[in-house]
Amino acid sequence: MDVLHFTSRKRTTYQIKLEYSLLWECALGIAAITNTPIMNTLEKPLDYWSSIKSNLPADLLHELDYVEKNNTWKALLQLLHMKRFKDLKEFACYIQELPEDNLNFFCLPFIGYEFQDLRNKVALGNDSATSEMKRLTKDNPFFPQYIDYICMVDSTYLKEHLITVMVGWYKAVIRKDSDELQTMLQTDYEMKKDMLNSMEPEALVEWATGGISYMPEPSVNHVLLIPQYVYRPWNIEADIEGTKVFYYPISNESISPDDRYMPDHFMVLKYKALGDEARMRIVKLLFEEGRTLQEITDHLDLGKSTVHHHLKILRSAKLVEIVDSKYSLKKKTMEFLAEELNLYLNK
Repeated sequence: MDVLHFTSRKRTTYQIKLEYSLLWECALGIAAITNTPIMNTLEKPLDYWSSIKSNLPADLLHELDYVEKNNTWKALLQLLHMKRFKDLKEFACYIQELPEDNLNFFCLPFIGYEFQDLRNKVALGNDSATSEMKRLTKDNPFFPQYIDYICMVDSTYLKEHLITVMVGWYKAVIRKDSDELQTMLQTDYEMKKDMLNSMEPEALVEWATGGISYMPEPSVNHVLLIPQYVYRPWNIEADIEGTKVFYYPISNESISPDDRYMPDHFMVLKYKALGDEARMRIVKLLFEEGRTLQEITDHLDLGKSTVHHHLKILRSAKLVEIVDSKYSLKKKTMEFLAEELNLYLNK
């Protein structure tokens, strides 16, 4: 049935928040070096991580092995969201002074407002609540095991571990490059902040993350964007109360802020993807409407495998996505391309 729209109310969306800190970079570095399956996909080569490990003290290597086994990087990130910490000392003191029940609650993953009472019962050691929370998170690759760990670990030991690994990583890896890292993170933060008033929230998220289309969800009032360098080219997505979090990769321009001629990596990918007649034809087809691979092939004098190859390039550049089994053009990204180029030219 067709619907007539007489309402003047606009669709509500989320508000953007921005934060940056060397503490996020520290915790994400710990997460990166202990995430063995994806290390070869990180921008920093395996030789870099091997060199880092070979220069770490034995006690810190022991703590990192513990992180890898129990995913305690998640606890670090959860706790960093509790307040804005001015430095590592304040963060360590905060952890040390937390009551056991609060520590457990804050370290457990947020899985929705409707499950906050369940989360609290798990934090208090309720076995049936723990089983239920594990059931609800069974599709996550590590949440059930992590929930078990938080429920069983001695709080004093956990506090000591979190402080030791955070302080150890900061001293061994972050501190020597702290000024450079701070400048890069601040530069990217300021770049995104400058666009807050000129871009719609959804467009800003898509631009900052290099192509993630995040539509408003019930009970999500804010999107928090946190720039990071160590996990490039990955975006890391998380949920906290009322907020979707994206730890997004900083741009090339932020890595080399003094080089006015350094273009953003994602912008280069987009223009490279558009620099082909067949792909431009596909873009126009998808601008008109979403289409299947067969429908696109039928419109072009090309083989299906060739069309699929072009679509793969367009998807890698975050210009095209799959929606309801059809290829769809990311129109907001296309609309912002000219503005993105203008920002670069006037840098």
